[in-house]
Amino acid sequence: MSNTKLRAAVLIVSETAAKDPSTDECGSILQKVFESDGGDQWDVAATEIVPDNALDIQRTITQWTDSGECMNLIVTSGGTGFAVKDITPEINSHGMLAASMAVTPCGFQAVSLNCPYNLYSLLVVAIMSRPVAGTRNKSIIVTLPGSPKGARENLQSVLKLLPHACQQAAGADSRALHAGGIKKLEKEAGVSSGAAVPIYEKNGHQHNRHHHHGHGHGHGHGHGHGHGHGHGGHSSPIAHADSDFHPRSNDPNAGPSRRHRTSPYPMLSVNEALKLIAENTPAPVPVKVPVDANLIGSVVAEDVRAAESVPTFRASIVDGYAIIVSEDVPSTKGVFPVPFFSHAQAGDIPELHPGQVARITTGAPLPPGATSVVMVEDTVLTSKIEKGDEEKEIEILTDAIRPGENVRETGSDVKAGDVILKRGEGITAVGGEFGLLASTGTREVYVFKRPVVGVLSTGDEIVQYDRPGELRIGEVRDTNRPTLLTLVRESGYEAVDLGVASDKPGVLEETLRAAMRKVDVIVTSGGVSMGELDLLKPTIERSLGGTIHFGRVAMKPGKPTTYATIPFKNNAGDRETRTIFSLPGNPASAVVTFHLFVLPSLQQASGISPVGLPRVKVVLDQDLHLDLYRAEYHRALVVMKRDGLLYANSTGAQRSSMIGSFKGANALLCLPAGKETLAKGNKVDALMMGKLVSALDSQL
Repeated sequence: MSNTKLRAAVLIVSETAAKDPSTDECGSILQKVFESDGGDQWDVAATEIVPDNALDIQRTITQWTDSGECMNLIVTSGGTGFAVKDITPEINSHGMLAASMAVTPCGFQAVSLNCPYNLYSLLVVAIMSRPVAGTRNKSIIVTLPGSPKGARENLQSVLKLLPHACQQAAGADSRALHAGGIKKLEKEAGVSSGAAVPIYEKNGHQHNRHHHHGHGHGHGHGHGHGHGHGHGGHSSPIAHADSDFHPRSNDPNAGPSRRHRTSPYPMLSVNEALKLIAENTPAPVPVKVPVDANLIGSVVAEDVRAAESVPTFRASIVDGYAIIVSEDVPSTKGVFPVPFFSHAQAGDIPELHPGQVARITTGAPLPPGATSVVMVEDTVLTSKIEKGDEEKEIEILTDAIRPGENVRETGSDVKAGDVILKRGEGITAVGGEFGLLASTGTREVYVFKRPVVGVLSTGDEIVQYDRPGELRIGEVRDTNRPTLLTLVRESGYEAVDLGVASDKPGVLEETLRAAMRKVDVIVTSGGVSMGELDLLKPTIERSLGGTIHFGRVAMKPGKPTTYATIPFKNNAGDRETRTIFSLPGNPASAVVTFHLFVLPSLQQASGISPVGLPRVKVVLDQDLHLDLYRAEYHRALVVMKRDGLLYANSTGAQRSSMIGSFKGANALLCLPAGKETLAKGNKVDALMMGKLVSALDSQL
């Protein structure tokens, strides 16, 4: 054990204490437990009190787990009972904790990761409360009861084991930590497992590994006292009438008869889904890149200062003659010799003396000594050099030339050291940002890294779209993958073709593991519904240890859209997170959900703000029926008419399987759920996917 103390934080979840902190007893009691029972290994670095509010709980915990100097251990007290407002376990299990299964001493059951080196990750289960434990990033999170006595006793029972678990969560070498086995660890911690009975999980239920008397069933409620009805060790099917009982996706090993009949994932609104995506999208990462054409579409990650002035020399802004205007020169009007000229090119230029002029072109440097430039229109040729066409003398017709006239001074456009692009500004193809960087001699800039996106189709029925020959019964040409690859590239991101993955758990897991080493974001299509071969959700949760942030959205098309994050160790051993969007297999659904969910996440990770498709108001050019239950994203063509307003027409049948509904579409109409029909002339929001066209263009 290192001499450095482990950092702990205490979160009190209580409506009463949030209003009056003096009523809280748990905070000081837990502090004393760390001091008296912690073996001088803990530093309680933070204590907070929040109400039973999901957002407050999430915000506080993520601040502690996601900062540069994260907490090793977070203990929460309160919100673990059965009252309506007792939501702490749900907050943790939905996106905060990767829970696991083992056995702890003192009669408590725990759950450990499916890994032989993670036996001390904890899920404490106490009677009449629902504490859970798990990890987020490098922090272990344990929820405790709200009563002072229950909180103290629960923490005391596991505190001696937590230093080892925190070391492991922080990235210590598991094999080295476990050298000598469990007995050695228990001896070092000063605990004994006694006669604790191993617990294992099967089909979502907990079972006694040695004695099959139906006890320890648990029902998935976290009661811990068992009293189940698993006679003779027989496990019941996972599915229940109430989907709230489904803690996870289907277990592919359980067989089709035991799969869920209803989705275990709550139905979220589109706005709720977008909020979860925004909260879990990785922060933009600055990278230094050369100034070249690949910059187009990037966002500047830090202010850019000009390396050079523009112009770097005094230059003429017209074609004419460089002259000297000063108090010593009585007049610029008259005839002057032209001894030399200055063109817009590199080279030494002679000095100009009083009484002389020098022919000069636009952009050319002024000769030393010159103060101004007279336009060629204000002069006439008076004589030429013999045997040549060069000017010998010219006459200036005006006496109104002033010092500095028609001269672009050094640094008049940009001075060296000036900020020419600010953090957060984009480098567009039409905005001149690239030209500004090039003109100031800027060779490298920091921009936000644009995610590399991998696109994967799933399903044994999928065949290459351009495969020659007729399709056999059951085969489907892969339209989603080439379509999504095109969308990714047209949106300005590098796209990697991940091919087609078979509907076999091991194959899909291998494909996704390999993909995480190549790309930052994985976009899949298919395999997210309720069928026995829809394996993406189980593979993400059960095989890859990922967190599914949502698995259903109240929208049409695209209801089974799934968004998840997966913990990942790169080749250097550093912990990273990969994002996966599992889109529905129906072509129209895949395209709509890419625009609605994937694109905003890619833009946010790239530093672009605001994110998402541009939203405009349009006038319906026809009646449209609303869906009774779900918001609809209706494919349409939006045109501008002579009155300057935008008008929308449906592209026809909107079935989710009909990719043809995107032919000619440049917008998605945002239609609310409802019974009524939206009549022609009503205004609705539209998300612009493509270029706006005029009414005349749409007829060509």
